[in-house]
Amino acid sequence: MPELPEVEVVRRGLAPHVDGRVITRVDVHEPRSLRRQIGGPDAFVHAVTGARVARLERRGKFLWWRLQDERGDELGEALMTHLGMSGQMRVRGGAADVEAGATAGATAGAETAKGVDAPSEPAPRGEGPASDPHRHRRIVLHLDDGAQVDFVDQRIFGGLWTSALEQDADGLPATPDSIDDLLPADVVGIGRDLLDPAQDREAVIAVMRARRAPIKALLLDQSLVSGIGNIYADEGLWAARTRFDAPGETLTRGRARRVLDGAEAVMRRALDVGGTSFDDLYVNVDGRSGYFARSLAAYGRAGEPCPRCATIIRRSVLQQRSCFFCPNCQRRA
Repeated sequence: MPELPEVEVVRRGLAPHVDGRVITRVDVHEPRSLRRQIGGPDAFVHAVTGARVARLERRGKFLWWRLQDERGDELGEALMTHLGMSGQMRVRGGAADVEAGATAGATAGAETAKGVDAPSEPAPRGEGPASDPHRHRRIVLHLDDGAQVDFVDQRIFGGLWTSALEQDADGLPATPDSIDDLLPADVVGIGRDLLDPAQDREAVIAVMRARRAPIKALLLDQSLVSGIGNIYADEGLWAARTRFDAPGETLTRGRARRVLDGAEAVMRRALDVGGTSFDDLYVNVDGRSGYFARSLAAYGRAGEPCPRCATIIRRSVLQQRSCFFCPNCQRRA
């Protein structure tokens, strides 16, 4: 948490504020949020100050900013962003503020029309206290229009750093938004995600069916298919009527495909309503929460009836992760 839908919501919310903008200054309030940066905070500040943001791209849970020099030439590296458990990108001020406010109002109206108005009561099954956007502000990126992008991270599991660009092995556009096959070196080993039309779904299925590992462990293997975490693995498996501990090698090709298709479908639905927010540890760049927690079928619902067959949802543990499933309509074999 956040998983693919939440990171994509952040990318879409952040892009209008930063595309084409120059990073004029960097304030480092917490060096630990730059622990992945080679050379430390000073190297990070030097690398990104004065750089222009060409565009934002994402694969799985990784978000990166393609950087250019003042002439518009690519610098050959990207500013990496990983939200970890509680990371947020929050935007303050700048020329896009009025536009963003209008967009937020329009979005809220659309959500109300779709019947997903913000709940009057707190979302159920909260996972911790909300992040404080002031106390937990770790890095501030100042832009040339006066906007400030805050990296807020209560638990400090996420971070920012720079990574050199390399060609992706398959030679295809690195992401659906890419104009080339260049990918940050730190993302080269990350598999394409289920929302990427360039993903070879049949190849993923073949790998899954050749392994003895439980299907949930395979879904969480970011080198195989990226972006899925605990929430959408449980929801995708519920949709495919498959238990979390079914060995990959026991799945038929059709059943493996239904698992992947189920996970894709549930992530697309989550993306439509801003992702899953149990509390304010995950919010969009303007502080709004996602509403998909109201639509979860299995995750976090232990002791409640299955929406499909009314059997009580159970919780189990696999590799130190909670797994929520219906013992009646999800089968292991």
